[in-house]
Amino acid sequence: MRYFFDRAKIYVEGGRGGNGCISFRREKFVPKGGPDGGDGGDGGDVVLVVSPNLNTLRDFHYRRHYRAKKGEHGKGKNMHGRKGEDLVVPVPPGTIVMDEDGNVIGDLVKEGDRLVVARGGKGGRGNAAFATPTRQTPRIAEEGKPGEKRWIRLELKLIADVGLVGFPNAGKSTLLSKLSHAKPKIASYPFTTLQPNLGVCEHKGERFVIADIPGIIEDAHMGKGLGIEFLRHIERTKLLLFVIDVADAPDYHYNALLKELGEYRIELLVKPRIVALNKIDLIEENNYPVFDVKTHPVSALKSLGLEELKDSIVSLLQEVEDERKEVLQTEGNP
Repeated sequence: MRYFFDRAKIYVEGGRGGNGCISFRREKFVPKGGPDGGDGGDGGDVVLVVSPNLNTLRDFHYRRHYRAKKGEHGKGKNMHGRKGEDLVVPVPPGTIVMDEDGNVIGDLVKEGDRLVVARGGKGGRGNAAFATPTRQTPRIAEEGKPGEKRWIRLELKLIADVGLVGFPNAGKSTLLSKLSHAKPKIASYPFTTLQPNLGVCEHKGERFVIADIPGIIEDAHMGKGLGIEFLRHIERTKLLLFVIDVADAPDYHYNALLKELGEYRIELLVKPRIVALNKIDLIEENNYPVFDVKTHPVSALKSLGLEELKDSIVSLLQEVEDERKEVLQTEGNP
């Protein structure tokens, strides 16, 4: 079985600061050289940075401890120690960072987002920093401070434009493979999809990302089945694509899906959605059910109706983006 790693717990520790130096200037013909001990360098930070090349937290299950470099010690001749090198740790887009109590520290969404999760310790001062008119030969220096250290929790919510939602065996994986270049595992038995799959669709010059979520079953919001483990991955999607088996009680399954999403998180019910009535090749009549949103009769297996479906997805995504820009403009110009 392949596992999708969307949770992890790791230990992070900033580098220790370098020690300050006790030193006195020694030069020929200068009998009373003053203190010239340099400061220690600060320790490096542990920094999480979003990398678009990652889509799981798999690496964190093989390496759980992350420590940044120590700062260098100060030296004589007022030479300060070099700052410790930061440890940059790549994470996938959509990574939520929490402390051990579950408090959110940061939400890393887009490429380049950075979050310092453990700061390096401060470098100690050398004896040159303690010189005063009344204390001209200080023989003291500070030790470097230890860096921050703690356990943190990472949780991934995939970043996708479209989230496929449906009961097992509704044909979501087949639809994903036909809409994009993804190659999910496909078979004729339920629960084929054991992990979210991502696919990229390019249509008439537009490009959007689709996430196939493992099939939801009734009472998924109570922890039954696999879907509840991955429902959070559709929280960030811009719209939902309901995949309904037209040959298997479509009205009942549509309302059941709405119920499960609402029970999990009521905000999901206000997301824009489209219905794909799948497997029309299995029925003879064209008397399709009518829902409260845009509905497309399709056959993923036979590639029927997919162009019209992609047209609707692109159009609705554009509407969502226009609304988002309008809201941003309104908030920026009260």
